[in-house]
Amino acid sequence: MNWIKDLISPETRSWEEFYRNRWQHDKVVRSTHGVNCTGGCSWDIYIKQGIVTWEMQALDYPLLEDGLPPYEPRGCQRGISYSWYLYSPIRVKYPYVRGALLDLWREAKAIHDDPVEAWESIVSNKESRARYQRARGKGGFRRGSWEELQELIAAATIHTIKKHGSDRVVGFSPIPAMSFLSYGAGSRFLQLLGGVNLSFYDWYSDLPPASPEVWGDQTDVAESADWYNSKFLAVMGSNLNMTRTPDCHFAAESRHNGTKMVVLAPDFSQVSKYADQWIPLNAGQDGAFWMAVNHVILKEFHHQKQTPYFLNYLKRYTDSPFLVRLEAVSYT
Repeated sequence: MNWIKDLISPETRSWEEFYRNRWQHDKVVRSTHGVNCTGGCSWDIYIKQGIVTWEMQALDYPLLEDGLPPYEPRGCQRGISYSWYLYSPIRVKYPYVRGALLDLWREAKAIHDDPVEAWESIVSNKESRARYQRARGKGGFRRGSWEELQELIAAATIHTIKKHGSDRVVGFSPIPAMSFLSYGAGSRFLQLLGGVNLSFYDWYSDLPPASPEVWGDQTDVAESADWYNSKFLAVMGSNLNMTRTPDCHFAAESRHNGTKMVVLAPDFSQVSKYADQWIPLNAGQDGAFWMAVNHVILKEFHHQKQTPYFLNYLKRYTDSPFLVRLEAVSYT
């Protein structure tokens, strides 16, 4: 084990060479991490012979306005280790297709010269169609070539349009924050084709319509720096330290600015340490809690005491005016 002693010896200090070598880069480029993150942090990427060697947070953000804390440093542990993912042996670098479908496609291609006819022979045959459909959800993916799978996708798309119409082609492009180019390319393709472009936001159940109906705003519309201007923050359903790491410093700085914070979470999460009060709601209690909050607000600012500011907000930004029925209705 003498080599370990030599490595950490305060006399040789050979361990420092690792960090010195990191600075032997050829160039520095600007980039970000498109991984479905709302942060969009700016990073300096250090390149050596075309290989990403390491990353560093950029520190040249403009100051938004006087009185607000600076944005930098912005980044997280996931971002600074992103270069490891680029060269990871488990990174998916090739197209994969379910094995049952790949076998059917190759069998059909051996019989039919026209790819569209080959695909039609698969879907029009009940046995072959059921064969690849039953394989769904069971894994079994196999690597294919780009040319082969592009031909399969094109054949399936053309056959569907010819038989059912272009509006039967439905696509789901990556989330914009995940990959801007892939999202733009996929969405544009569907629009030009006349297909249906599903939005990632549609998958959030009742959230897209419910948020503007109740609050008057779409979800997550506030700039994170504006937390600093708030006098009261209610944090729920978001562990800021983990899910909004680049912005979390605004929450900590707002506390120094006198902002009161209440965290509602079943566990004492990381963001709870910032809170003036932690309310340990159990799963399923959040709806009842906020109904009680609404009851108190309506009772004190609407029923017992008419508050003009509150009433104006209700009329302009909520669905409250549509919940009133003037005629008597019996529900018995």
